[in-house]
Amino acid sequence: MLRDKDIREPLFDFLEERFGKNRIFEEKNIGLNSRADVVMVLPDKLIGIEIKSDADTYTRLESQVADYDRCFDGNIIVVGSSHAVHVAEHVPAYWGIISVEEDQEDRIDFYVVRKMGINPKIDSKEKLRFLWRPELSNIQERHGLYKYAAKSKDFVQNYILESIPEEVLAVEISEELFERDYAKIHDEINAYREAHGQKPRRKRRRKRRKRT
Repeated sequence: MLRDKDIREPLFDFLEERFGKNRIFEEKNIGLNSRADVVMVLPDKLIGIEIKSDADTYTRLESQVADYDRCFDGNIIVVGSSHAVHVAEHVPAYWGIISVEEDQEDRIDFYVVRKMGINPKIDSKEKLRFLWRPELSNIQERHGLYKYAAKSKDFVQNYILESIPEEVLAVEISEELFERDYAKIHDEINAYREAHGQKPRRKRRRKRRKRT
């Protein structure tokens, strides 16, 4: 029986072969009770990927689908072979489906059951929420926008959405995520906050969620 931990690394290799240049983020919050297993950054798109191994169930999938659809240009569900027959009944027709199984030599194989389509329900602001304040500031600077340093992050997000065409902003979001350096970003956020009279943030440890 394939489990989530068995699937991830081979999956990332498969995605690179299929989509080319990309960057992978794991376990990203996309709602009050949901996390995306994988966020794949492409040069002009964000793709959400949910993994349902043979050890998982569909218990929370309905609410997860709604959260994924708000946040990503396209979505893919990767399922163990035990789910492959019925998974299409649980996700919208525009979701891609990839099946994964072990062959007789214990190699992991992936099969595209259904190609990913365009997500018609995406909320562009939800995509923009993936960026931190210094990254938003980078976009503002590149486009000659007013900084609005004293305004809330929500205000700045709306300002950017109103000022930059959607197709251009999609590329900008991906570029910032390609360049994100987790070793530096905490210090960059605190430097930004201190420069604008805000308290610095403490580093928080990530908690992994239980699979269902």
